[in-house]
Amino acid sequence: MRPRTSILFFVLFGLTTALSAQNKIVVFQSDFGLKDGAVSAMKGVAMSVSSDLKLYDLTHEIPAYNIWEAAYRLEQTVPYWPAGTVFVSVVDPGVGTDRKSVVVKTKTGHFIVTPDNGTLTLIASSLGIAERREINESVNRRNGSQKSYTFHGRDVYAFTAAKLASGTISYEQVGDLLANDVVKIPYQKAVKEGNILKGNISILDIQYGNVWTNIPSELVQEIGLKFGQNLSVRIYRKGIKVWEGLAPYSETFGAVARGKALSYLNSLMQLSFALNMDSFAKLYHIGSGNEWSVTVQVAEKK
Repeated sequence: MRPRTSILFFVLFGLTTALSAQNKIVVFQSDFGLKDGAVSAMKGVAMSVSSDLKLYDLTHEIPAYNIWEAAYRLEQTVPYWPAGTVFVSVVDPGVGTDRKSVVVKTKTGHFIVTPDNGTLTLIASSLGIAERREINESVNRRNGSQKSYTFHGRDVYAFTAAKLASGTISYEQVGDLLANDVVKIPYQKAVKEGNILKGNISILDIQYGNVWTNIPSELVQEIGLKFGQNLSVRIYRKGIKVWEGLAPYSETFGAVARGKALSYLNSLMQLSFALNMDSFAKLYHIGSGNEWSVTVQVAEKK
């Protein structure tokens, strides 16, 4: 291969690699629900950019304005998609205000298009932010939408995500590079203090009323908890105790009598609480989010 041909080959290879970093997959999340055409409008905009895109839904049932739950669902889901996937997350009570519209690239190679309003809190801690860019709306905005201020999910986020996922633009063409310090919602991180574990109630398993924490199995092992042992649990909201009790550490829900409390590791290998065939959250009025915290320790034998 002649030198000039070699240089041309590597230039073309570099351009192809840069554009193929995205994989034509766009995954949508919002608090829009499916009762009207908002979700369909976003997908229509994306398909108008490129009909080769593959469009999927994470969820559109985030409770209205609940930025924390949007943050959790991203952390729960993003790692299971291939690198290069572009996520659109629109839970945006501040639409039209001065909050930044950004696209972040995680250290795992995923892209998230979202208002920077706290939605990236958990992803920043777990996957890490490689880069953050502010969307340049002068070029990355749906044509004719400049006077629309209340549907950035359609006019800015879906449009920009489609351009990025399809390779119409590179990540560098999204907009100006920003510092990586995304807006974060304060919450109780999982820690071990002596023989006590502290954590956050991240989410509820809504269908069954189970209570999921952010305390990982590794910390559970560090306090020496064994199956069959009682776990002493205290649940707080804004620092005020809401529930206290014992929850035997169990492999299965059937390890306790119907209606009795237990503790277990959920599908994400995080400490959780449940009632066998009943709703822990409903019975004890437990919620989730950054206001909710929990402490646990192995109960002393009497």
